[in-house]
Formats: sequence, C-alpha cells, structure tokens
Amino acid sequence: MRELGVSSEVFPSESPIDALRHARGVIISGGPSSVYDQSSPTMDPAVLAAGIPTLGICYGQQLITQLLGGEVRKGDKGEFGLAFLDLCVNDSALFAGLTDHQKIWMSHRDMVAVPPTGFRILASTSTCSTAAIEDAARGIFGVQFHPEVVHTTEGARILENFLFSICGCAKDWNPANRIALVEDQIRERAGDRSVFFFVSGGVDSTVAFTLCLEALGSERVCGVYVDTGLMREGETDFVEETFAALGHGVVNIERAEEEFLGPLEGVYEPELKRHIIGEQFVKVQERIMAARGLADGSWILGQGTIYPDTIESGGSSRDKSKAATIKTHHNRVPGIQKLMEQGLIVEPLADFYKDEVREIGREMGLSAALLDRHPFPGPGLAIRCLCSSEEHAVTRFSEGWLVPVHSVGVQGDSRSYAPVLAIDTFPSAAARLQDEATELVNRSVGVNRVMACVAAREPLSQQKVFSSYITHGRLALLRRADGIVREMSFKAGFDKHVWQFPVILIPLGSGESRDSVVLRPIYSVDGMTADSVTMPDDLLRAMATRLLEITEIAGVYYDLTHKPPGTIEWE
Repeated sequence: MRELGVSSEVFPSESPIDALRHARGVIISGGPSSVYDQSSPTMDPAVLAAGIPTLGICYGQQLITQLLGGEVRKGDKGEFGLAFLDLCVNDSALFAGLTDHQKIWMSHRDMVAVPPTGFRILASTSTCSTAAIEDAARGIFGVQFHPEVVHTTEGARILENFLFSICGCAKDWNPANRIALVEDQIRERAGDRSVFFFVSGGVDSTVAFTLCLEALGSERVCGVYVDTGLMREGETDFVEETFAALGHGVVNIERAEEEFLGPLEGVYEPELKRHIIGEQFVKVQERIMAARGLADGSWILGQGTIYPDTIESGGSSRDKSKAATIKTHHNRVPGIQKLMEQGLIVEPLADFYKDEVREIGREMGLSAALLDRHPFPGPGLAIRCLCSSEEHAVTRFSEGWLVPVHSVGVQGDSRSYAPVLAIDTFPSAAARLQDEATELVNRSVGVNRVMACVAAREPLSQQKVFSSYITHGRLALLRRADGIVREMSFKAGFDKHVWQFPVILIPLGSGESRDSVVLRPIYSVDGMTADSVTMPDDLLRAMATRLLEITEIAGVYYDLTHKPPGTIEWE
C-alpha cells in the first residue's frame, strides 16, 4: 500500500468493526494457519457486512469463504512459488487492465473448494481452481496468490485497482516525508536520555544511527561496533571507514570473538544459534555499557530493527500469538524483549521495509556505497556455517539425492526445517531448472530447498554429511570462500544484478575434503520474497574451479530455490 502511495495501518485480525469504520478499505492478510482449525485466527464477521471494500489474500480469502458459508479444504498438493494465473472472466474491477496467463506467487496448501453464495470465480491456476473470487455487489474480493510481492508481475496493478477504483483512495504516503515524524518519535522515546547503538555497518543500523544523530545531536548519541569473530573478510575495515565518513567520531571498535564463539561450541540447531548470539549481544552490551558508565539510567539502546525482522520473528508486539516464527532475529531474543518492555529500546525503523529504509538513507545523504551494498545478517557467518550433530549418508530421493543437511524454509507462510534435495548436474538451462526446482519442492514432501552440483571431487553417491560444528577453522574456510565469490562477482559486474549473494558452508564431502560451498545469488526488493538468480555460465565455472583449488572444499553447489519455499539465508 505504501509503495503505491497510500497510508495504511496494521491491526490484529480480530479487531472489532468499530475500530475499522474509518478505513476506506480492509485487507485480510495471509498467514500459516488453516481456517478449519479451532485455534486459528478469525475476524469480526461484522466487517464483511459493513459495506467496506474488503480484499482477502491467501488465508484471507479462505477466512472470508469460511465466514460466509463456503468450503475450504486441503488441496491435493501445495503451491509454493511461481504459478500462472488464468482469468475466467473479463469484467472484474479487480483485474481491470490485466492480460491472461500472468506470473503470480503462491504459498498455500489449503484452498477454497466451494465459494460462498453470491461469489463468482475470477481466475484459476493449474493447481488451484479458485485462485480469485468476488462478490462485487458487496465489495468483497479474494485472491489465493500474493499480489503484494514483487514476483507477482501484475500484483501492483491489482492492488492499484483495489485501492483507487474500488476503495477510492488518494495518494498520501511517502517514506522520505516521514523523516521529521520519525525524529520526533526518537526525541519522545529518548526524553532526556541519550542513545547508545551497537552498529553493524549495514544499511539498517547505519540509517537508524544517523536518524538518532539528526534528532538528538552527536553529544547524545554514541556507538560501538562489536567484532564477533563471525564477520566477513574486510567487514570491520569497512565499518571504520563508513562511520569515519559521517564525521561524528562517535563509533568505536570492540573485539569480542571468544565471547561469541565459546557459547556456540557444539551447537548445530539454527534457532539455538540465533538465540545464543542474540543473548551474547545483550551480555556484551551490558558489559560495555557498564564499563563506559552508560548503565546509570541516562541511556537507552538503539537498534536498526526493520519490519521484516519483526514479521519473521513471530509478528508485531500487537498480536504475537497469531503469527508464525520463521526465524528469530538476534534483535528479538528474550533479553531484548525485556529491554523493550522496560522502555529502554528505540527502533526508528521498526515500521519500515528495506527498500523504504534505503529511500530514507538517500534522502539523508548517505553514500550509495553503503545504501546499495548487499545485506548481511546480524548473526554473521554463524548462520551460513551449517552444522550437523551426527554423520549421515546421502540417499537417492525422487529425481535427486536427499542431503540430510537441514535448512529453514517458509511454506504456507509457516516455518519449515527440512533436508535439501540435490541434483547431480548443473546444465546451462539454469532458468528452466529453477522453475523445475519449485515444482520439485511442491510435490516432494519433507523438502524445502533444491540445489544443483556445479563441480565436485566425488559424485554425490560417494559423499556423506560429516559431524561438524562452528570452529575457527570452518569459519576461516567460509570467510575465504566468501571473499573469493565477492571478489569475482565484483570484477565481473555480477554483484550489480543481485540483491544479496550468501555463500553457505555445509558439512558435505568425502575423505579429507569435508565441506562444500553453496552459492545463493538472489534478487529481492524487501527480503520478504526472493528469486534465485542465474549466474553467467563462464563466471560460474571459473568460480567453481577457483573454489575447488582449496583442498578442504569437496564441491560447489548452486541453490535454485526461490523464497518461498526456501528462505534467503539457510538458517
């Protein structure tokens, strides 16, 4: 809604009609639940009888159907990722101006089996016969797909039709115009206290830090960059240069490698990694603040949290019980939540998405070198260094090999944690293979990600998953591989064609070569959805050859998975 210039508010799904009467329209969002489960989120049925134009998306369409007497049931198979929308009618205001057979983005297993009385079917896909429905007389519409994500090619047009043609909205939103309001909110939250930041050097924390500087002045804002030992090659140097360029001289470097690597010893489960790193951040923060005399009540903690961090960690503070946890972000662990409850946290960007944060940064004059750099996760290389508590064999499965290295996915708007399906070879027709990867996940129960072998010392049938944890040696290996990939991508100009390029180390190999590298170039706008990007064949082959010059690396693989069903990061 905001990208289309319209202000919007987020409410819990069960808000009463009296809280919504001021709205020109209501959108009921997607979600991970099944409407026929008794504990699932619902809504006030009076909203559907109030004459307010309403659009249900995914779960929202299913909830409308259930409340108005239709039937929802589990489909024969799920749809996760790319699908094609075939229009059944040509006179719906919702689809005005659209041509037939458009690309859309799906993430569901349940579906509308029988629409409510008075509704007609607007569109279908090869898997879902009720991809869109409407009762135009009552102004109620539903779509099973996600028009709000960039991968639905005409999604913005569909939402424009709903906003302007159906709801009669006017354009009244611009993130850059919100800067003064955000600075007012910072001053209100801080009161007479100062703000202390633990900065990462990434876009989010730097923009949040700069907003606080503008709002409070450099005498009331200071920061520390903590080198956790989980950083990429050259990251600390970049951070020093970035904050030196701001000219405020208020950021110092703290090296705390052993405070993070020690507690991670013997840990392999990704959520536990994230919790440990988050809690260690809190402990290090407390130690540094106490040492600097910042724990006397005159300081509060600043964070660069953005809205997707909140969503994937299980929802906003308004309604946490109704949202699925995809992965807990380090700035949403219990120690941070406690500080939030005490009013000791300020998060200037908590209501914004990544693309909006970049727009705010540009408006504030921050450099393109900072704003255009690829995102890097707060937990650092820990969540790109995958581990296993036991040795496991690689087994034949479906059209590939089941590699029992688990990764996180998002399927049906809910978290999944499953092994990876590996394909033996990586042909030049990679774009076609990416579409096939989506179909493979859809029809393969217990799999959320597909990777293809680019080059390996031994065939997959002769490899296994080794028992491995986070160690200095494995981190150094990942850091070296990541440095090679970034260097070659930059020289070839490929880094300009992707939004992010994670390099993942997995404990898959044979003999003395016990780790493999997975390449994960993706394109996204806000991180909520993403496309796997095809790399030029000559660059890919050269990159694989150079990586295999490292004797510890057993193979190079390419992640073909879109988001959904696979998250951008593997953990």
